[in-house]
Amino acid sequence: MFLNLRVIVLLSSMLDLSLGTSGAAGVSSTDTLNDVRRNITDGQTLVSAGGSFTLGFFSPGAPDRRYLGIWFTASTDAVVWVANRDSPLNNTTGVLSINSAGTLLLLDGTGNTAWSSNTTTGNTLSSSAAQLLESGNLFVSDESAVLWQSFDHPSNTLVAGMRLGRNPQTGTEWSLTSWRSPADPATGDCRRAMDTRGLPDCVSWRGTAKKYRTGPWNGLWFSGVPEMASYSDMFTNVVVVRPDEVAYVFNATAAAPFSRLVLSEAGVVQRLVWDAGSRVWNVFAQAPRDVCDDYAKCGAFGLCNVNTASTLFCGCVLGFGPVSPEQWSMREASAGCRRNVPLDCRRDDGGTTTTTDGFAVVSGVKLPDTDNATVDMSATLKECRARCLAKCSCVAFAAADISGGGDGTGCVIWVGDIVDVRYVDKGQDLYVRLAKSELVNKKRGNMLKILLPIMVFLLVLMCIFLVWMCNFRGMRRNKDIQAKTMLGGASKELGDENIELPFVSFKDIVTATNDFSNNNMLGQGGFGKVYKGMLEDEKEVAIKRLSKSSGQGVEEFRNEVVLIAKLQHRNLVRLLGCCIHGDERLLIYEYLPNKSLDVFIFALHLCSC
Repeated sequence: MFLNLRVIVLLSSMLDLSLGTSGAAGVSSTDTLNDVRRNITDGQTLVSAGGSFTLGFFSPGAPDRRYLGIWFTASTDAVVWVANRDSPLNNTTGVLSINSAGTLLLLDGTGNTAWSSNTTTGNTLSSSAAQLLESGNLFVSDESAVLWQSFDHPSNTLVAGMRLGRNPQTGTEWSLTSWRSPADPATGDCRRAMDTRGLPDCVSWRGTAKKYRTGPWNGLWFSGVPEMASYSDMFTNVVVVRPDEVAYVFNATAAAPFSRLVLSEAGVVQRLVWDAGSRVWNVFAQAPRDVCDDYAKCGAFGLCNVNTASTLFCGCVLGFGPVSPEQWSMREASAGCRRNVPLDCRRDDGGTTTTTDGFAVVSGVKLPDTDNATVDMSATLKECRARCLAKCSCVAFAAADISGGGDGTGCVIWVGDIVDVRYVDKGQDLYVRLAKSELVNKKRGNMLKILLPIMVFLLVLMCIFLVWMCNFRGMRRNKDIQAKTMLGGASKELGDENIELPFVSFKDIVTATNDFSNNNMLGQGGFGKVYKGMLEDEKEVAIKRLSKSSGQGVEEFRNEVVLIAKLQHRNLVRLLGCCIHGDERLLIYEYLPNKSLDVFIFALHLCSC
């Protein structure tokens, strides 16, 4: 339950009045018109107790046009309320006074009334007073009742504590109307009001044309304005729904800077926040903010996406196509979209509904205009779906409140067309009714959406594997060609001997011997040096490298290869391969970890001696 704002303001006013009139409290009464001070003239002001707001006379344009208004003391051009906006004074002889009936009167120099608060008590009051509160509200009361307040009569600005909405019982409306120009506060063409049909929704009008809507209130923010959550640390947003009041109010948190919502002459609403350090008003948000905020830009069942400029931002909800493809080709989408397949829904004489229809979810959107919607805040989303199916005229449904998380609660049901739908950050789910065949096609489309990326991924993997195989085979082919070339050279050096001897590449030998490291050297003789090595198959070998200074040549190399290759014996070291690389001549032998037979023979000889 929300407290009545009138009661809150009344309590605040009574407290401020008591402080303002009590000498013991030591508070100045320059914020008040009462029995002590009945009026102010042009050049005099009322200043709220904390100094935040000032009431006085001003001229925004021509100096001979004088207005009575309230502005931020720190920023005199930030006018938040104007009394006589449509009847300016033509000189500086104006006077604001309060009469015995508690009515505020703005009089010109001849005593004629240029503006009045129209307080209609009909009685003489003994203690009526008008006070400018620290909230910026000009407040008139007697000892026990609120007589009038400026917050009930907004101009083009909404400040913390003011209401935007209406009283459904009396029809009283609290709305913003633009200035005619920056220098003329007369009533302009644009208006900002609360639409209370369906869910509460703030709407901007130019004349009789609806230009922009925030989207319905969803318990956290207006569904088309998710950025409201980004400044929740400074301002709390509340929508009050009662039999006598449906209204939007924002309130400032403790130590929050001044803020105001201003409706410009062009119909743009800006949230401005005062930066006391730089003494400027920063723009926190504005609406409309892009082309998709233009009301019903894509027509009935159209869906606007600001990220698809190539199609002029407009598309159709799933299961719908353009009413006029010719107009869409000319980038004119206001005619909207129509169903591809009619719905299948019948209601018999007994009131039973038969249907094969279903629903497709459109995610992340600002909900449609709720002028043609019905709302039940007590229903669940499951109940909402059943109700929509049971009603052949129902075209869509959605959750009314998402503040509790999950799929949301409450039920909004649309009949007829849905309009003004767009994608937004943190948007809601809208369930659109479609024929069964459209849902089958959608399921197939969804399967394709799932399978297509998988198929593409597998195809890419296959291509990568084929490329690798081709490269691997190419490398093997090149290596074989190189080997054959080198073996061809080796056969020339080895003569016509029929020797089946594997060839080892010089690169593999360099790797096996750690680039012929001295740490790998086993010994040396007249032929050259012998190194220990480890081939790729982890076989230990002894590699004999022909020294260029050994004096031995091709003939000696050939003789050793032929001799060892032919004299394969279990007691003789085996020749495993050879290498001929440029001037290099190398023989690869079996490695003997226990050294060669001659060492043991020599040892036995020493023992016999």
